[in-house]
Amino acid sequence: MLYPLLWMLASSFKPTSEIFRDPGLWPTTWAPENYTEGWNALAQPFHRYLLNSAIVVAGSIIGNLVSCSMAAYAFARLEFRGRRLFFAITMATLMLPIHVVIVPQYILFAQLDWINTYLPLIVPKLLATDAFFIFLMVQFIRGLPRDLDNAARIDGCGHAGIFLRIILPLSMPALATTAIFTFIWTWNDFFSQLIFLTDPDMYTVPVALRTFVDSTSQTSWGPLFAMSIVSLGPIFGFFLAGQRYLLRGIATTGIK
Repeated sequence: MLYPLLWMLASSFKPTSEIFRDPGLWPTTWAPENYTEGWNALAQPFHRYLLNSAIVVAGSIIGNLVSCSMAAYAFARLEFRGRRLFFAITMATLMLPIHVVIVPQYILFAQLDWINTYLPLIVPKLLATDAFFIFLMVQFIRGLPRDLDNAARIDGCGHAGIFLRIILPLSMPALATTAIFTFIWTWNDFFSQLIFLTDPDMYTVPVALRTFVDSTSQTSWGPLFAMSIVSLGPIFGFFLAGQRYLLRGIATTGIK
């Protein structure tokens, strides 16, 4: 499992001419200039594409945390007509591949004049479109004792107070899981970002890495692998920073 990552790391320090000729992990000829060349090889310095990805990722995380948690609270705690039907429809959207909805989405966003902006990548997250995270939070909230809600209601809290003061603090493991998976999936997303972003200055990291391959298929493999290693850094950092929340159980959090 680790060998491809180690091979890419070793290849990022090899000259392009030796990457596929020398299968060993230890470079015989070191080429650390791959990182400086890769950083400045495209139309903009590579930190521009890292910043673009950070903007999209930050908006997606905030959108999913806010909208999916509110939708999950409604499905898990509120009683309203058609709740089971709407929840079933939400779960059914998990079976829709992105290739089915990308064309109507593109037409809609084109009519809104959102193409070549980050809005098509961020705004849907504010509308609770990721059913997986809604399901995750619904199952988590259903496991929390309703006695906590009743106690808060006796103290004068309404649904907003219960949601903000009781449910959200106890749902930190689910929120952290949502944030981590949203970060990873959005950071690695290539297809939708390629569709909606046409200006090279607005490219995100996955699309920028693809531009290392030109129309003649002449690829600068050394700088490409070097920037691929750089792009993996935020993923590992974010995961390591949030993994402790993944280990918290519902029972322990509830007791606190």
